[in-house]
Amino acid sequence: MVEGRPAKRGLSRISLIFACGTALFSDGYANGVIGQVNTLLKRIYGADRILTHNYSATLSSLAFAGMIVGMLGFGYLSDKMGRKSGMMLATGIVAFFSLLSAASIGANHNLGGMLAMLSACRFLLGIGLGAEYPCGSVAAAEQSEEEGIQKNAQHKLCVLATTSMIDLGFVVAAFTPMVLFWILGENHLRAVWRLSLGLAFVPAMAVFIWRLRMEEPIRFKKDCMVRGRTPYWLIFKRYWPSLTGICINWFLYDFIAYPFGIYSSTILDNITHHSHNTSLSVIFGWTTVINLFLIPGTIIGAFIIDYIGPKWTMIIGLVLQAIVGFILSGLYNELTHPIGAFAVIYGIFISLGEIGPGNCLLLLASKSGPTAVRGQFYGVAAAIGKVGAFAGIWAFPPMIEAFGGPNSIRGNTGPFWVGSGLALFCAIITFFMIRPLSHDGMVKEDQEFREYLEAHGYDTTLMGLVDDSSGSSNVSEIIDEKDSVSVA
Repeated sequence: MVEGRPAKRGLSRISLIFACGTALFSDGYANGVIGQVNTLLKRIYGADRILTHNYSATLSSLAFAGMIVGMLGFGYLSDKMGRKSGMMLATGIVAFFSLLSAASIGANHNLGGMLAMLSACRFLLGIGLGAEYPCGSVAAAEQSEEEGIQKNAQHKLCVLATTSMIDLGFVVAAFTPMVLFWILGENHLRAVWRLSLGLAFVPAMAVFIWRLRMEEPIRFKKDCMVRGRTPYWLIFKRYWPSLTGICINWFLYDFIAYPFGIYSSTILDNITHHSHNTSLSVIFGWTTVINLFLIPGTIIGAFIIDYIGPKWTMIIGLVLQAIVGFILSGLYNELTHPIGAFAVIYGIFISLGEIGPGNCLLLLASKSGPTAVRGQFYGVAAAIGKVGAFAGIWAFPPMIEAFGGPNSIRGNTGPFWVGSGLALFCAIITFFMIRPLSHDGMVKEDQEFREYLEAHGYDTTLMGLVDDSSGSSNVSEIIDEKDSVSVA
């Protein structure tokens, strides 16, 4: 029985990693499904009425605005109140506003009123989604380096619990409206889009229940700054190069990735329109196929990241993505006849993005800073990324128009030229500004951070949580003693 306990504890640690990160499935689902909903709204109410007021871009971008608020606000709260409190509140917000989004309606069934309510719900939903990044992702990263987790699996498990969950959400977001369309048919499209939004309630509540018995990560208990002031200027002087590099990369990656993902159904709608096959089943089916390419990308990336490191995994993914993007642009006309060739190459394009920045940015942001401000470090980087997504959502339509419009070859290939060029630029930024990560790097970084603070006169005895029974702040002794008892 004693021999089986370490293995059992390892499985328990892995379960905690996934409990922390799995809620990001809701992020992928919510951001992916709105592209399908936009397609449905155009079919139901007419593309001219939707596009006249720019509702498609509004619905897509307001969630990102809410996410920015959630990332920054909950980044601070997760460092000052704890990871668990932030995670529980985040999942509650996501569950509630997913249902409210599905119930959106205007006065006298007015289209403008309905879209205004849906837009407001998307913003508030975004706050909950954004909160998951500095709370759930950070907690997953901290759990991945605790005792019981093999060193050569630390980065992999963190990626599988976070980025892979986001990507799975995108896949399910494409598949769900298609299944609902098969069930309900062409005459019940209103039910299809409402159910597509409302079903996000289910995974959010499942994760909420999963997290109920969680405790704070050990790293947070040892090295948080709940009791003392946070020396932001000292932190900025030490970490600004890494934070700047991560922010630039995240901004540019989301500028490329989210518009491509959200507009994939629109792009395919344009392509299938030329072939006179505008069935929603065809559009949703091809969108599902394209999003499925996210999964091999994130899985392959997860299994190589521990061996070559996040920095070089990211550079390789970016360079290969740029090459495929240039191929898509140069051979667009040949690849779209038939459409299957375009879908496969386009899928490889986004798959390589997941191998590189899709997997690595979350990992770099969650493990490059110290535990004391990890939530805020991560929250700032992720918020800058969502600013990029927000900018991309608004930049893509005029970009397509500037290249000749959505019905022209240049209009559909222009974004790929831009995206591929930005991918190469991100690879250069990564090479010069991102430092490599090592296994068990959080422990080393926290120790060096303590020494850095002490050298500048900061009282590090205020770091860590206080034990209620003894008033002692030496939490490491309490935790080590607890671990030795559980092993025995």
